[in-house]
Amino acid sequence: MPAIEARSVSKAFERNKPVLNDVSLSIEDGEMVALIGASGSGKSTLLRLISGLETIDRGSVSTISVFDRTVQASGGRTTEARRIRRDVGVIFQQFNLVNRLSVLRNVLAGRLGKTPFWRGTLGLFTRADRIRALQALERVGIIDFAHRRASRLSGGQQQRAAIARALTQEARLILADEPIASLDPASADKVMGTLARINREDGVTVVVSLHQIDHAFRHCQRIIALKRGTLVYDGPVSGISRADLAALYDSDTLSTADMPTGPRLVGHGGAAPEAAPKVAALAVANA
Repeated sequence: MPAIEARSVSKAFERNKPVLNDVSLSIEDGEMVALIGASGSGKSTLLRLISGLETIDRGSVSTISVFDRTVQASGGRTTEARRIRRDVGVIFQQFNLVNRLSVLRNVLAGRLGKTPFWRGTLGLFTRADRIRALQALERVGIIDFAHRRASRLSGGQQQRAAIARALTQEARLILADEPIASLDPASADKVMGTLARINREDGVTVVVSLHQIDHAFRHCQRIIALKRGTLVYDGPVSGISRADLAALYDSDTLSTADMPTGPRLVGHGGAAPEAAPKVAALAVANA
């Protein structure tokens, strides 16, 4: 079953200036896909359309489906959009954490779509929710910062907290919009490694837009490339060459001299691990 099905997707924010032009693609459940292209190619807009943060052009024949449910058609969101959004985790370049709240509180926000409104408003999360959030923090390697203010984390730690929020949400699809653009190389490696591990271990579909081409080759099975709003490549990482990339970015040179010559394929499947004793102890202490 496709996790994402987009047909003839077009989007313009100004008349006669399309950001996306007749883009069609299908992404299968469980894939990890890199979305690449120069700045302004339409990567972020495509992810925002899939997540429902933007709507496709009115009067167009564009449609977007997520897990076989049409979420956008005829220039607007469908009644299915709100329900399916609970299964879609979005990770932003700027983390989107509430700085004054603890890391744990930020991660618990992932449960809001599956929590009665009054409980979520009052911050009354269940013990099971706390265990799930702490388990997610342990999986991304920052459980020791659970009760620290989000503003006191490094950029890489904040991004891993955002990933933990998507895990706590139990998202079946993660859309990551340039999640490592503002990170140092070591932090970028940790964030991309975390996303790849979630894809491999949980079978979560991951679509990540990247400027760092080497990470696309190292962590993803497939590349989708956009140029000036048009899809120009959709296939395995092994099928795109340095010459193709130079043409994509209108450049004779690339900053990816260490780009692998072939893909490192990653599989998926298996269940998430049980909550570790450290997680359970913290949950009880803070219930």
